[in-house]
Amino acid sequence: MHLAAALSAAALFLAATASAQEAEQLVSQAKKRWAESPHGPMLERILPPTFAARQLPEPKSRGARLTVQYCVQCHNLPNPAMHQAEKWPAIFERMVVRMRGKGNMGELMHDMMAGVEAPSLAEAEILLGYLRKHAQRPLDPKEYPAVNLPEGQSFKLACQQCHVLPDPKRHTASEWPGVVARMEKNMEWMNRVVGSQPDPKEPQLRIEEINAFLIKYARKG
Repeated sequence: MHLAAALSAAALFLAATASAQEAEQLVSQAKKRWAESPHGPMLERILPPTFAARQLPEPKSRGARLTVQYCVQCHNLPNPAMHQAEKWPAIFERMVVRMRGKGNMGELMHDMMAGVEAPSLAEAEILLGYLRKHAQRPLDPKEYPAVNLPEGQSFKLACQQCHVLPDPKRHTASEWPGVVARMEKNMEWMNRVVGSQPDPKEPQLRIEEINAFLIKYARKG
């Protein structure tokens, strides 16, 4: 019984490893394709490069695989938590239209999307469902009134530049510093006002205060 359990666990581990390697390979291949495109510099600036396939929620799921398969054809891998669930449908629809060579830039869009594949209707439904399932969970200010007090100001100032304020219970206290560090890299990459260039005339990114707020109200566990 113990041997069977050990073999089963080993098989699951190997399958997960193979799945992760396959995802990383797809990302690498896709990045090579769009990096070689004459529109590469424009595509490269669409999303920060800090989110990896292994960080996707439920990385072995069909939704995660479709995210890798289709989204990195044109830009770096998106994090489902970039947007709240209500915002994803309109964004996703716009992306699919562009993958089909249509959109708001006419012939340029058609040229940029040369060789890009769009998801089928069935795949699009799975992919959008995945993005919405793992979307950002907005903070409820009634549950966290401290967000409007001095202790929450650094968190509020920094995070709402790019998306809705996240619910602190999305992560545990031990997980938040890593997430915040990734967000700091994103802000530096996007040259946000609270980025890496100190300027006494502008608000500054106060990592310690952000982490303190999130850790205080983080999910237990």
